[in-house]
Amino acid sequence: MVGILIVAHGTLGESLIHCASHVMGARPAQLMQIGITTHDDPALVFPQALRLVRQLDQGQGVLVLTDVYGATPGNIAARLLTSEHVEGVAGVNLPMLVRALTYRNEPLDVVIAKAISGGIDGVIRMPVAIQNAATGR
Repeated sequence: MVGILIVAHGTLGESLIHCASHVMGARPAQLMQIGITTHDDPALVFPQALRLVRQLDQGQGVLVLTDVYGATPGNIAARLLTSEHVEGVAGVNLPMLVRALTYRNEPLDVVIAKAISGGIDGVIRMPVAIQNAATGR
């Protein structure tokens, strides 16, 4: 199983995990987060994040998801990508996380592709005429 670490601003990571747990019916295993605030020193947070990556890696690798590429959480996440077993994707959203969780028993490169497609496909313009997306009415 591919481990997943979310490195994001504030409480976004924990909120995404909470929402994904609701969608999936339980809190998924091998899923952790680290929230970065304006008061955090990236040099002190990085070793914590590295420990989480090592804890999450059961041999199939770790997918690091971050919110904004180039921001402090994204920069910390980028420093974690040191081997073929740890890869990252920026722009995390709930559809991306749910898709990654759904396919995490596949090889890491498949999980990455599914996560990216979930993130992209989850961003759509909602039609005005439909009142309930579940029923189509």
